[in-house]
Amino acid sequence: MTLDKKTLDELKSVLLGEKMELEKNLGRIAKPVDVKEGDYETSFETLGTDKDDNATEVDQYSQNLSVETSLEKKLQEIIEALSKMEKGTYGKCENCGKDIPLERLQANPSARVCLDC
Repeated sequence: MTLDKKTLDELKSVLLGEKMELEKNLGRIAKPVDVKEGDYETSFETLGTDKDDNATEVDQYSQNLSVETSLEKKLQEIIEALSKMEKGTYGKCENCGKDIPLERLQANPSARVCLDC
């Protein structure tokens, strides 16, 4: 199955929308790192220097870190899918090389493997 241009453009539009939303959400709790696209560093608000403030900062950092890790992973998957579109390898299973069904790509445009794998 080869994806036609219209379908590919629709999937790309969905991916770009998801990418923008993820970057917006990541920007609330982290800042981009210049190492590679989609790489973020968790941040937290500095509240003060006493023990209670420090404990609150640590708690906020650990909560932000888990959210940041999850959002960053999804962002990396989207960046990879967009890269595959540019290379012409989008829609192929990374494990077996077969086509990923269109229904799966429509449900999850950044899917990397087919349902069998």
